Amino acid sequence: MGRPSVPLSADLPPIIFGTATFNSQYNADPYALATTAIVHRALSAGIRAFDTSPYYGPAEELLGRALSAYFVRSNFPRYTYRLLTKVGRIAAQSFNYSPAWIRKSIKRSLSRLDTSYLDVVYCHDVEFVSPAEVLGAVVELRRIRDVEGSIRYIGISGYPVDILCSLAEMVLEETGEPLDAVMSYANFTLQNTKLAVEGLSRLVAAGVDVVPNASPLGMGLLRRKGVPIGSMGDFHPAPDGLRNAILAASEWVAHQGEKIEVVAIRYALESWLREGSPVGVLGPPLARFPDADPGFTSAVTHGVGRRLGVSVMGVSNIDELDETLRVWRSIIDGLEDKGDKDDAPTSEEVEYLSEGTMVATGASSPSSSTAASKTPSALTPSGDIADRKWSRDRRQRILKLAEGIREILGPDWVNYTWESPGKGFVNTPCDNHCDMDEPACKTSVYDRGSRKGCRC
Repeated sequence: MGRPSVPLSADLPPIIFGTATFNSQYNADPYALATTAIVHRALSAGIRAFDTSPYYGPAEELLGRALSAYFVRSNFPRYTYRLLTKVGRIAAQSFNYSPAWIRKSIKRSLSRLDTSYLDVVYCHDVEFVSPAEVLGAVVELRRIRDVEGSIRYIGISGYPVDILCSLAEMVLEETGEPLDAVMSYANFTLQNTKLAVEGLSRLVAAGVDVVPNASPLGMGLLRRKGVPIGSMGDFHPAPDGLRNAILAASEWVAHQGEKIEVVAIRYALESWLREGSPVGVLGPPLARFPDADPGFTSAVTHGVGRRLGVSVMGVSNIDELDETLRVWRSIIDGLEDKGDKDDAPTSEEVEYLSEGTMVATGASSPSSSTAASKTPSALTPSGDIADRKWSRDRRQRILKLAEGIREILGPDWVNYTWESPGKGFVNTPCDNHCDMDEPACKTSVYDRGSRKGCRC
């Protein structure tokens, strides 16, 4: 056993299906979602990795149920897809990074997901606990990997880029072994690119192999309708000023004939493929269905022969999945010609003028939206997304729209990050390390609320 001889970057695909939406934070009743149909559609379309967590309410249970169905067992053996989950976070105000709890959490995740092993396990939202607790949890996860063999790769996840980098550096210094993965969320979006600008070089120096970029919509912030409201109510930490700026940007985008969420998804997925390549993966963007024509290959199903940045994208219904996949295939189609010059500006090439206007090296000012409006919009004229030139032209349009959006947000809100943890946070774990499968505990976990509902 021990650390796998094959690095994680050679094992993962660049698109991961996230299941944070399978809970009451994003949806009033997760059990009412067509989760099994969504997962089956994703597998049939070529998705081969799923990210989940015990903290996401019933997400592990719902994902496990979908993967246990006859359709999956008969068409997609366990070795054909990857499962990523997390340990340590129990509820909004409750964390437990103790070795005993980690062992219990891993055992429960294996049962819920109906699998004998987990491909990746993250320490969840590491900024809420001490560095010593994170180090201890990583050591325990590695012990499970080495002795029990039920874990393959180990990483950490969280929000503040600086803390993620510091912890990755600490793990390397203290153990001599780098983390396999560090997942950041809402830090490479239309609004915030700190992951690339401030985090990438440090994580590479710390030996981190893969850095997935999660939540390209900023936990639902970059939507026409605003943040999603589930049974928890308004959970999002973004201040009113940022929300109002996003609304203004959304209205401007609508006047260009676009939807801000469509622009945001394509911008984040496509840009991170390039900027995240130093910590990217070699797996195919989408796998072929088992009975597909073996003579047919493309960049989508075969890969492009170089590392691509990894994104985690969640959906709540099949329409959202189909839209995401349509955009994803178009993005990959634009990458097929490896000889093409990649003229997209990087995050570090974006500069701000003294009056707060944003420009990007090599691109015209977004203040003049006429040129952008004449370039390809959401569909090719034929409706066929397998059009390389159209895809590359579409990328240029998205970049111009992104400039316009960031100009509207201005220096106050571009790369703004909220505090995590928030002021006054106090970790309140249950003294007896409650079993979250007990009815008394399910409520607090399902609602991702305080521990006041837990009677254990």
